[in-house]
Amino acid sequence: MQDKQPKPETISLYDFFKKFPDEEAARLYFEEKRWSITKCCPNCGSLSVSECKDHKPMAYRCKDCRKHFSVRTGTMLEESRLPLQKWLMAIYMMTTARKGIPSTQMAKELGITQKSAWFLAQRIRESWFAKSNGDSSGGLDNVVEVDETYIGGKEKNKHFAKRLNKGRGGVGKAIVVGVKQRNGAVIAQTINNTSAATLKAFIYRNVKAGATVYTDNFRSYKGLVGYSHNTVNHSVGEYVKQQAHTNGIESFWSLLKRGYYGVYHYMSHKHLHRYVNEFAFRHNTAQLGTMQFIDATITHMTHQRLTYKELINA
Repeated sequence: MQDKQPKPETISLYDFFKKFPDEEAARLYFEEKRWSITKCCPNCGSLSVSECKDHKPMAYRCKDCRKHFSVRTGTMLEESRLPLQKWLMAIYMMTTARKGIPSTQMAKELGITQKSAWFLAQRIRESWFAKSNGDSSGGLDNVVEVDETYIGGKEKNKHFAKRLNKGRGGVGKAIVVGVKQRNGAVIAQTINNTSAATLKAFIYRNVKAGATVYTDNFRSYKGLVGYSHNTVNHSVGEYVKQQAHTNGIESFWSLLKRGYYGVYHYMSHKHLHRYVNEFAFRHNTAQLGTMQFIDATITHMTHQRLTYKELINA
């Protein structure tokens, strides 16, 4: 009999504020996760660093390149005016909300504007991109399920002027394709079409050769080379055929859409990939405790920041 996996360690909101009662505690935590013991200048890499009195203009100064820096420099937090304690609280809220948290609610909880909360959440989602789509060590293997889904409102519910009047089903919706390892990680991304070239390229890029791939009977998956490919025919009511099914990836789609309809209500095509990243990252780190999840997020924040101009003009 297999031993049961221990449940991830979670912390309550009360415990969270005991751990980070003020801005100083949050700053020290960010520094510990970024530099561990020795502080390093993010500008030149020097270890010759001195702490500035009253942390002005910034907390530290490099003795070699003579530039000032802080734990925010060179990360997603750079140039942010929000306290680090609020950054941690935002990450905590997005961690513990399984279906996501809307920017309106986050704004109320943090005491900031909805615009700031939306920008904050998008930067956190951007930092999750590497984890949700780039930590698969060259691709998933063994047994995987591949499927595509459509995200968006129905044409009949749109204003007459906004209807495309080009058929039915997925018309006007964004397309997301995903691969899920059996009882394992998910990789998902938005795509422009469901052609054979697009779907097969996604599989070749994210699934190791020789793996067993289960899909539905969609024609674009036919002729998949280098894999043991098995299908189920949903059009005739066939959903499970021995070991062949796509129930795992469809369960992920169900959670994503519950977040869409019940929490966010609307995800623009322009920013949809970040919301997909959010759900994929949360799925892939489901076995981590709350603080481990926060640590993983901070680790992936050490790259160039996303500016508001870049975000809205993307």
